[in-house]
Amino acid sequence: MKYLLILNDAPYGSERSYNGLRLAGALAKEDGMAVSVFLIGDAVACAVAGQTTPAGYYNIERMLKPLAAKSAEIGVCGSCMDARGIKPESLVEGAQRSSMAELRVWTEQADNVLVF
Repeated sequence: MKYLLILNDAPYGSERSYNGLRLAGALAKEDGMAVSVFLIGDAVACAVAGQTTPAGYYNIERMLKPLAAKSAEIGVCGSCMDARGIKPESLVEGAQRSSMAELRVWTEQADNVLVF
């Protein structure tokens, strides 16, 4: 089964991206599940490396790393990165600059598409 999760919201301020990544992590733990995460709009900030949060508070960067370790694809919208001044070298390991063309392919290949 192949899942695509599309995240739209900033990493902090609402819990939509947090909850999307929680679900992605739960799915990635199951055998036979392929998970892709596409970050678009303000969600591109989720993939910026070096996030520091207060003790006891969730950290989106630390949620992305295990996904990448489980071979989840993590795409980050390139035009959204450009609009926010985010450079590819500032992305967390495992995340890659992506495009709407790649999102189209991932959408076509997915059995389930979930939008947060």
